[in-house]
Amino acid sequence: MAAAVCLISLPSRAAPPSSVTFITCSTTSPSTISTIPPPPPAPLLLVQEPKTTSPISPSSCALNCRHFQSCSGCTHEYNLHHPPILADVNKFFKKIGVSNFTFDSCRLWGWRCRAKLAVRGSSMKPLIGLYEEGTHNAVDIPECQAHHPRINEAVDLLRQAIVELNIEPYDEDNGTGELRYVQMAVTTYSTSLPSAERYKNGKVQVALVWNSRSESSPSFEKLNALSNYLWNKGGPRRDVHLIHSIWANFQTSMSNVIFGNRWRHLIGERDFWEHVGGIDVSMVPSSFGQANTRAFDSLLQKLQKCVPYGSSVVDLYAGAGVIGLSLAATRKCRWEKSVKCVEVNKEAKYSFEKTASRLPTTVDCCISWHQADTSKEPLSWLIGSDVVVVDPPRKGLDPSLLTALQSLSFTKIKHNPPESTKRNVQNEKRPWILRGDTSVQINKEMGQGESQSSLPQTLIYISCGWESFKEDCMSLLSRKAWRLEKVHGFNFFPGTQSIEILAVFKRGSGGNIKKKKSGKKKKPARGPLA
Repeated sequence: MAAAVCLISLPSRAAPPSSVTFITCSTTSPSTISTIPPPPPAPLLLVQEPKTTSPISPSSCALNCRHFQSCSGCTHEYNLHHPPILADVNKFFKKIGVSNFTFDSCRLWGWRCRAKLAVRGSSMKPLIGLYEEGTHNAVDIPECQAHHPRINEAVDLLRQAIVELNIEPYDEDNGTGELRYVQMAVTTYSTSLPSAERYKNGKVQVALVWNSRSESSPSFEKLNALSNYLWNKGGPRRDVHLIHSIWANFQTSMSNVIFGNRWRHLIGERDFWEHVGGIDVSMVPSSFGQANTRAFDSLLQKLQKCVPYGSSVVDLYAGAGVIGLSLAATRKCRWEKSVKCVEVNKEAKYSFEKTASRLPTTVDCCISWHQADTSKEPLSWLIGSDVVVVDPPRKGLDPSLLTALQSLSFTKIKHNPPESTKRNVQNEKRPWILRGDTSVQINKEMGQGESQSSLPQTLIYISCGWESFKEDCMSLLSRKAWRLEKVHGFNFFPGTQSIEILAVFKRGSGGNIKKKKSGKKKKPARGPLA
């Protein structure tokens, strides 16, 4: 399955504000992981209405990146801890009566652990970076302040290799050249180092997107020489072990699709591990991975506290099941309970199996992964679960799933639900059994002892698209089926107009939308929400 990723962003640049008031906390300076001069420390936690009068200078949390004017990656360079979108976020939650919104500003520099970069220019002067805003003109960004410093080091090594080996960067207009893109992914997983040193000593998995159909092409010898150069200069025999592994992806399409369908492992470790949410997570180069590893780990830790011990969980839009597996490992699901991970992309199954193989032996519940489209018969996935976790793409929830969630209060499930709401999953006596090409089940027999007549009481919504979340949130509250209990924001992409939302809804009438109070006292009356 091909992955389409756009390297162009078109938001407007934000002007530096004069001042802003927030609670300040110390944070790790970029100087601990890079030789680049560090910007001043930044606040970590922002509350909706902080009680402090100490102003923060716009320059105290500035990007300080020389590529800002030309690179499209960041949209504002001042007050990274306070993205402009927060004004609308605060206004929205205040409007619906939520007063406990919190915001974690996270790491502000050196946070990006995964980057897809275009390779353009010439063999003598390669350009490795993002596109200039509104164009397909690549901008070289060797000192990107958002990148984990190890990515910048790996890009510099790649640039040297291109020049010395005469590798031709891709020419979009003519479809010629050899190296089209590169994906750099940093793993900070290393049990041999103290935990405090693991992030700054991360290793980089390099995925080279080569302009040919397969390894049988005439240019493969040149690709192999490039791989060997990177490994010899940055592999384990060097004083600084920079390169984790090198992969090749073969792509000849003239479209904007970055990756082709054919991959090959060239050198280094095949397995790429990261530790987030209390578990070891396996990823392959084609996997979707969060760019901000530390912020994602913070979100998972917060999410885990919102799930009652011993719950049955269904994780929709699950990918490789990282959220579901982390809940299975940390929330002590009982043997009669289950964790179901549902994902439409079959390529995620391999990473799920590898990750599940490293779960603690104390995990004692049924865990399954299913390749399925949650927009089809969504109610069948909700039945029997205490907690529903949704992590949809930027467009938000599928309409059919949203309707099913809205209608739960009016749904009655018999002890023996109709066949249309049951999933045909065979029982297995052995763990780690593949079920055809569509599902994987681990440990206990599926559904053993678990009530299929219950409906979820908790909905946890993880959103990367603010506008779609607002619409979905209002739809959930308007039918009185759910109320918004708590909500947290995370600064996954400092310097951009985006925010990651973790919202916890509970079943119950009334919702959060309230009528404005008049001067006269009135008795409570049932009726439609205002």
